[in-house]
Amino acid sequence: MHPLLADLVLIVHLAFVVFVLCGGLLVLRWRWIAWLHLPATVWGAVVEFTGRICPLTPLENWLRAQGSEVGDEHDFTARYLLPMLYPGDLTRNLQLLLGTVVVVLNATVYWWLWHTQARGASRNR
Repeated sequence: MHPLLADLVLIVHLAFVVFVLCGGLLVLRWRWIAWLHLPATVWGAVVEFTGRICPLTPLENWLRAQGSEVGDEHDFTARYLLPMLYPGDLTRNLQLLLGTVVVVLNATVYWWLWHTQARGASRNR
């Protein structure tokens, strides 16, 4: 059961990362998602800029240890998902770059959203 739960935590973790990166696009359609996306984006940027560890990482590691799981290199999770979330060559400079990507990408989406809303509001006057 522990390996399955560890894989579930990994999938939730990946979904969170994707939401941090691309959630602004959901805000373009559903404005209320900004209330979830902005704090998630701030958290993602803080983790990258400070070098902190997301709490999901130790939870996943603990679950894997409880299941005495040894990564099978042919397992889909070990082969494809783990390297996406935990790249082996992650350096401090790469973390700073990833944090910058999070901020710039989302700032661009929110600026565009604000700009088009402001332009639409001025047309309606």
